Amino acid sequence: MAEVRLINVTKIYPRGNAGVKNVTFDVADGEFCVILGPSGCGKTTTLRLIAGLEYPTSGEIYIGNRLVNNVEPKDREIAMVFQNYALYPHMTVYENMAFGLKMRKVPKEEIHRRIMEAAELLDIKNLLDRKPRELSGGQRQRVAVGRVIVRHPKVFLFDEPLSNLDAKMRVRMRAELKRIHERLKTTTIYVTHDQVEAMTLGQKIVLMKDGEIQQIGDPMTLYEYPVNRFVAGFIGSPPMNFIEGELIEENGKLVFVSPVGKYIIPEEVAKKVRGKATRKVILGVRPEDVILNQGDFSAQVEFYELLGNETIVYLKLGKQAITSRVPSSYIARTGEPVKFTFSGKIHLFDKETEESLLKS
Repeated sequence: MAEVRLINVTKIYPRGNAGVKNVTFDVADGEFCVILGPSGCGKTTTLRLIAGLEYPTSGEIYIGNRLVNNVEPKDREIAMVFQNYALYPHMTVYENMAFGLKMRKVPKEEIHRRIMEAAELLDIKNLLDRKPRELSGGQRQRVAVGRVIVRHPKVFLFDEPLSNLDAKMRVRMRAELKRIHERLKTTTIYVTHDQVEAMTLGQKIVLMKDGEIQQIGDPMTLYEYPVNRFVAGFIGSPPMNFIEGELIEENGKLVFVSPVGKYIIPEEVAKKVRGKATRKVILGVRPEDVILNQGDFSAQVEFYELLGNETIVYLKLGKQAITSRVPSSYIARTGEPVKFTFSGKIHLFDKETEESLLKS
C-alpha cells in the first residue's frame, strides 16, 4: 500500500482548455478518498492523471515516495475499475481475473490462489465459469473489482463504478465496497458525482468545481462547515435552502432582513459575523432545520413527498422556494398556509464572493 500525493497538478489541453488547475491533496496509506463533483469538474481527469492515462502539464504526482509523472500506467502499481467494467466478453470470469496476472508471468498456482481468495471475498465463486454476457450488472461489477483485487496493487482507482447499476444494486454495492476496504485496507481513490456515495464511502472527500478543489475534509466537515455556497448546495439531499437579504443591527440584535421576512441571528452565530459581515448576504439553512408550525414566516405548501420515514415539504413564498424535512407523522396538505422558522443552525455567505462568513 502507499500514500498518494498531488502537488500543484495542472492539465492544459492543446486548445488551451484546463482540465484541472493547481490540484493539491494527499491520500494517506490505507485511506478511502472520494473525488466528488458535477460533470466536467475535472474529477475523472484527476483520476486519469494518477493512473498515468494522462500526463500533467505541470505539478508532481507521487505514489508512495516515487514521482510517477512520466511512469507508464503498468509500472505505477495501481489498478483501476472503469465505469463500463471493461471485461473481455470472450473470456470467462476466471480468465478475466487471471489475464493481468498471466501478463505479469505470475505462476499458475499463485494465480489460482489469488482468484479463489478474491472470489470468496466477493461471493462470486459460482460465477467463475460464466461469460460476462451471462452476468447481471452487479455481478459484472463484482468481477471487475475482483480483477483488480487479485493484482495486489498499492492503490485502487474507481471511476464512477456504480453509475450503470439500478438504485437497489447501488446501495448493495456501496456496502460491498466498504466491506472490501475494511478487509483489505488498500489506499483507494474513488470518483463520483453522487454525493450520497461520497458521504457513505469516503473517509475524505475532495470536492471539485471547474477544475479546482473547493474543499477537502471528512464527510461531516463538508456537511456541517461548508466553506462556500457551492459546497453547501452540493452536499446534502434535498439541497440547502438559500435566501438573499441583508444584515442589520436592531435593538442590539443582528437581524437578517429579506423579502421572506426578518430573522434574528442566533447570538453564537452573530459573534462570528459581527465585524466581518457585509450588508448583503445569503442565508443558508438545511431542510431539516426548517421548523414548521411555529415562527413568524408565512408560506404556502406547494407540494410534498412522502418517503416513508420522513416527508419533504416544499413551501412557496412569492418567488422564494423553501424545502423542509419533517417526520412522516406531519400531515401536509397542498395549498394550505403554514408558519415556519429556522433552528439556530444556519449558514451565512457573502453575496458577492459566496464565501462562508462563518469559516475561521
